[in-house]
Amino acid sequence: MSKTRTLTLHPHRPPHAGDERSDHELAVLCKALGHPARVQLLRFLMQHEACFFGDLSEAVPLAASTVSQHLAILKEAGLVEGSADQQRVCYCVVPKRLAALKRLIAAL
Repeated sequence: MSKTRTLTLHPHRPPHAGDERSDHELAVLCKALGHPARVQLLRFLMQHEACFFGDLSEAVPLAASTVSQHLAILKEAGLVEGSADQQRVCYCVVPKRLAALKRLIAAL
């Protein structure tokens, strides 16, 4: 699988329709959400105000290895981050990336 470069949008400049960087960024984010399981994972993580410690395969009825693959795609797009805390992994939504996704969709 090829690595997708994450672009950072200028925080004070709204994205404009037809802006090549914005179009690319929107495509990257939409591709990351291009599977129902990833949408479900993102929605589940958004419901938690803090990072989620636990088995995400309980949130989505898939094998843990499949959930891990979907999380990797969300992490690559910058929508989710995970950090290890002792022997557990904490997953949470990256608010800036989610806000960027919302701005880009609103600019369509």
